[in-house]
Amino acid sequence: MEPEQAAIKKPFEAVVQEQGAAVLRVCRAVLGVHDADDAWSDTFLAALQAYPDLPPEANVQAWLVTIAHHKCIDHLRGGSRRALPVDSPPEQPSRLGIPGDGHAELLDAVIGLPPKQRQAVAYHYLAGLPYKDVAALLGGTPDAARRAGADGVKSLRNALADLPALAHSLSKGELR
Repeated sequence: MEPEQAAIKKPFEAVVQEQGAAVLRVCRAVLGVHDADDAWSDTFLAALQAYPDLPPEANVQAWLVTIAHHKCIDHLRGGSRRALPVDSPPEQPSRLGIPGDGHAELLDAVIGLPPKQRQAVAYHYLAGLPYKDVAALLGGTPDAARRAGADGVKSLRNALADLPALAHSLSKGELR
């Protein structure tokens, strides 16, 4: 850029002062009052980055309105992806249930297991991991993980034997 041309180009702050109101009117016309401020800000942030490369003879207002147009389109497209504010979010119960909900005795019994048995039961019976993966998590062999899981289930059956609602099956699937 020639030094003479650089002198002709206004500082960006002056451009914002001169063109800010026009750009805001464009944004308000396209988006409405609520979203116009964001589009206006995005327009001038983009313009600030590109301003050094703008030729001095360029029509600055048309250039800014073009940027504002693109930013307004971005806001309109992004509007469908943005969350809408509501006074109170709707209740959405988990499809997975709440762990321990309604089975406080079972949860207490699981918590009472030794750590290795508790983890083996949780990883195998609750998360569905094969014993090979449980062994990788716990550190040991798959046989040791299977033994810890079996010992944990046996301890749970003994602890819950007096609670008919929870001890509903025996080892071979027979109902009590």
